[in-house]
Amino acid sequence: MRGEGGHTGLLIDFGGVLTSSVWDSFAAFCRERGLDEDAVKRLFRQDPEALADLRALETGRLSEDGFERRFASRLGLSDASDLIDSMFRGMLPDEPMAAAVRGARAAGIRTGLVSNSWSTSHYDRDLLGELFDAVVISAEVGLHKPQPEIYLLAAQQLGETPQRCVFVDDLRENCAGAEAVGMTAILHRDAGQTIARLQELLGFTVPAQA
Repeated sequence: MRGEGGHTGLLIDFGGVLTSSVWDSFAAFCRERGLDEDAVKRLFRQDPEALADLRALETGRLSEDGFERRFASRLGLSDASDLIDSMFRGMLPDEPMAAAVRGARAAGIRTGLVSNSWSTSHYDRDLLGELFDAVVISAEVGLHKPQPEIYLLAAQQLGETPQRCVFVDDLRENCAGAEAVGMTAILHRDAGQTIARLQELLGFTVPAQA
């Protein structure tokens, strides 16, 4: 069964879609370190140099250690050790979203990950192999969302045209980037709403979880 628009490919983000909120994890990190809970969010939204460092990290041009030292300094922290791990420690798997990806793949839909990475070593590769036909991680390909090239590469790896792909992300700018190359984007806020829309667009049913 095919859903709306003849979509046959699903591309999905990792952090904040297949996991709980990245921003909530960052806020918890800030509280643990005695910072204002919006300190990390403010840096990325208001400090161009902090965002530039993140883009360099995501595309493999800045090492994890180098990023940790710079970002700790921007936050006013003297200890940069374990910074990335600590920032993401509050993220938990979103099992309903993972079940939706499994359901889509079982229905014959081609599935792919498109992730802006902070670390290439922290992904569960066994899980990625179970969920996805293609995996595009920013630091491994030297591209990042919302650059158009990363979406086109992901579609190519799926063997699908962009117009046949549904893309899911929790950031508006990343959804806009996908739409700019012809994909249908879902801005993820709630697993139930996202899964309902995926089933409409892709024409599959997520099996009920025990």
